[in-house]
Amino acid sequence: MRLQLRPVRPAGWWLDALLLAGFAAITILLAAKTSLLHLDTGVRDFADAHRPYWFYIVLRIGNLLGQGGGVLTPMVAIAAFFMSRARHTIRPFLPLIGAELITYLIIGPIKLWTDRTAPSNHVLSRPEELFRIDSGMSYPSGHVINTIVFYGVLASMLAGVLRPGYVLALRIVVPLIVLFTTTYLSFHWFTDGLSGLLVGVVLDRVLQRVPWDDIPLPRRFGDWTGPFYDTQVPARMTR
Repeated sequence: MRLQLRPVRPAGWWLDALLLAGFAAITILLAAKTSLLHLDTGVRDFADAHRPYWFYIVLRIGNLLGQGGGVLTPMVAIAAFFMSRARHTIRPFLPLIGAELITYLIIGPIKLWTDRTAPSNHVLSRPEELFRIDSGMSYPSGHVINTIVFYGVLASMLAGVLRPGYVLALRIVVPLIVLFTTTYLSFHWFTDGLSGLLVGVVLDRVLQRVPWDDIPLPRRFGDWTGPFYDTQVPARMTR
């Protein structure tokens, strides 16, 4: 059986190619030790000099929104459980599994390859540079990528439950909060977050294209293999 990709907005692969080209350009400029490195160090120095304790606490709370295994995966799993019960299908768990696989297979190898340490590391000289030896796994920001991907999955699940404004906030506002907090806390360089934003949107669009309703499932699931995205949400869930 041939699976047909779901439509995304904007349609086509041109945006994906543009985002990946942007990521490649940032990586090349950083590797070439251009002035982009000075931007990173300047942002870090400003953040370190203007981070009162009360603001630090606020930032840490906001940064929890991007915690992968500790927050994002359990949260999306809980949402998938309730949506599965309401729609009598296990398919809400499929996008979650897809998100886990795609982030694990993509983020780790890129981090290992670029080999960049975090801005909070003041031991190494010029920690902002890429392709150091055993220096760290900062580039790109996994917090930002995970936030875009997992909140994108959550937004897709709750598209028929929440109002459109809330769904849009999950996709846009939350990743921007995490981008800001990881940068201001010096957990990541500014370009870590920017590159993570570009990669995260590409991965989110890949997951949006997957026809989760059409993927064959084992017969052992019985009548729990029905559609998910195209099924009307029960009225009791929209109150």
